[in-house]
Amino acid sequence: IAGFMAYDFFGGFNKSEENPYEYKLEAYLQVDTNQISHEEIQQISVDIEMLRAVALDADDNIYVSGKNKLLIYNPQGQVLHEIPTEMEVFCMTISEEGKIFLGTRKMIWVYNLQGKLLDSWDIHDETCILTSLAVDGQNLFLADAANKLVYRYNLKGEFLHEIGRKDESLGIEGFIIPSPYFDLAVGRDGELWAVNSVRHQLESYDSDGRLISSWKKSSMGLDGFSGCCNPSHVALLSNGDFVTSEKGIERIKISSPTGEFLSVVAPPDSFHKGTRGIDLAVDSKDRIIAIDPDQNLIRIFIHKEE
Repeated sequence: IAGFMAYDFFGGFNKSEENPYEYKLEAYLQVDTNQISHEEIQQISVDIEMLRAVALDADDNIYVSGKNKLLIYNPQGQVLHEIPTEMEVFCMTISEEGKIFLGTRKMIWVYNLQGKLLDSWDIHDETCILTSLAVDGQNLFLADAANKLVYRYNLKGEFLHEIGRKDESLGIEGFIIPSPYFDLAVGRDGELWAVNSVRHQLESYDSDGRLISSWKKSSMGLDGFSGCCNPSHVALLSNGDFVTSEKGIERIKISSPTGEFLSVVAPPDSFHKGTRGIDLAVDSKDRIIAIDPDQNLIRIFIHKEE
C-alpha cells in the first residue's frame, strides 16, 4: 500500500506509459449512450508542455497553463495572447476583478489579464505542494497536497488560517491525500468545496474553516468514485450540480448537489488509457471545458439537445 501511494503521489506529476498497478476495469468502461448527457463540440490543440490547469475569466475566455507558458483563447477557441512565465505551473484561478493567480509548487504569482506580472509571494509553509487554487471576492484558497490542508490567504498574499485539519469535536475527519490531486472549487453561495480523495468525498466549508456539509460515494460503477483517490478534479454548474473527472477510470460525469449520479459527460473511451489531470472549468453558458494533458487538448462539451 505504501508503495502504491508513493508511486501515485510522485508519479502523478509526470506522464507514464505503463501502470504497474493496473487491474481489470473492462466491465466498468462501457457506458450506455442513454446515460451520456453531453456532446463534444470542439477540440483545441495546445502548445504547452506539461499542460496542467484551465480557468475562465468573466468573459468566458479560456486560460491554460503548464510549463513556461500561459495561453489565452476566446470562447470560440482563437488564441488571444501567449504569455511566457518561465515557471512550472500546477494550478490556476482568476478573480472576478481580473487577476490571474498561478500556483507553482511553493509560490503564488499574480498577473493581470494583459499578462503583466503584478505580484508574487512565498507560501508560509515551505514544505507545501500546491495542487489547486480557488478565489472569491476577498480570499484565495490554496490546496496543499503535501500537508493535506487548505490555506486561506487574502488577495494581498497574507496568510489568514488553515482549513481541514482533523478535529473530531468539529466533525472534521481530516483530508487523506496520497497523490497530487487535491482540488478546490467555490460554490454558488460562496462556500468552499474540497475533495477528500481517499474518502471519495466532497466537503464544504465556510471561509472561517467551519465544516458545512459533505457527501461521499465509493463505487466502481458510474454512481461513485473508485481507486485510491478520486475524483481528481471538480467544477460546479450554475444549478449547483458537480462536474467531476477521475483517473484510473478516465471519465467526466455530473452529480447532484447532494452526490446522486446524474449523467456522463465523457465516457472512458473518450480518453487515452492512463490519462491523468483532467482539470475542469464551467463557463457562463454551462459549457464544460476540460483539458486533456495526454493529447495536449482543450475539449469543450455542451448539453445534448433534447
